[in-house]
Amino acid sequence: MKALVWKEKGKVELCDRPMPKIVDSRDAIVRVTRASICSSDLHIIHGTVPRAKEGVVLGHEFVGEVVEAGGAVRRFRPGDRVAVNVESFCGECFFCKHGYVNNCVEGGWELGCRIDGGQAEYVRVPTADQSFTRIPEGVSDEDALFVGDVLATGYWAAQIGEIAPASTALVLGAGPTGLCTMMSARLYSPAKIIAVDVSDERLALAKAKGLCDVTLNPKRDDVLCAVRALTEGRGADRVFEVAGAKNTFELAWQAARPNAVVVVVALYAEAQSIPLQLMYGKNLTFKTGGVDANSCGDIMKLVETKQLDTSLMITHRAPLNDILTGYDIFGNQKDGCIKWVVTPYERN
Repeated sequence: MKALVWKEKGKVELCDRPMPKIVDSRDAIVRVTRASICSSDLHIIHGTVPRAKEGVVLGHEFVGEVVEAGGAVRRFRPGDRVAVNVESFCGECFFCKHGYVNNCVEGGWELGCRIDGGQAEYVRVPTADQSFTRIPEGVSDEDALFVGDVLATGYWAAQIGEIAPASTALVLGAGPTGLCTMMSARLYSPAKIIAVDVSDERLALAKAKGLCDVTLNPKRDDVLCAVRALTEGRGADRVFEVAGAKNTFELAWQAARPNAVVVVVALYAEAQSIPLQLMYGKNLTFKTGGVDANSCGDIMKLVETKQLDTSLMITHRAPLNDILTGYDIFGNQKDGCIKWVVTPYERN
């Protein structure tokens, strides 16, 4: 089969790989029907994800059809359409039983990082009963594609942000994670969502789709002054840092009002400074981390009922044959690319 393999820092190749096989009774084999390229894939390629293993097949954001299930798999059978959670977890360890599935002693971010992922024709998925979310009839593969990763990240960010009705939410970054954070934040009825990004195109999309109320571009706007002007001088009630750029963490805590919640879901290539002496008296609450797989079932229901719609993010679509082109366009934000969807490999 064909698969995209991370060879070494800065190098990926579309290669021939053996078909995956079940190695644990809890495994399932999935025929990938849709995948996408994620910014986390870029972090792996650039060598900024220490846990990633060279030689791994990339891809952790994908959906497909179960073609084989191990003997211990109880909830899914061949023919089932599933969205795959980026986080693998056993459901039995201390962390899983307390709801901290990201910290599962057997799992965590495995697919496309430490074990072969979904930018391939087929993939072995561990702990299938916990790793899959069933795709309902009437929900397309592309509608469900982002449930297990980027949409789950945005949903989780909004959830832990404790957004109150009539509050002001500031979202730093209007890329895929930022857009998913905004649409999830809307579920909590804030009075105002302020989006910040250096791309006018992405800001315009967020505004046009009703995901935000105000847009700011730090290339021309004084973001701190603007946020304070929009909040009677207080600062934002809730701040979501999803950009991960050089100065965005600093901007996040500076733009927050005293006693605000600052949610950090960004991945950083460099260490960040927390100047506690400057924060003293603001009494901020910081919440950090990545995607949480606990809510994928709830998210799928919201997708099914059209309360969450990620179709606006899909700007490009091409078969696995062209995935290297996809990495160039997505990674360099060419041609207005927000999300590149990978369709199955095409043989002549």
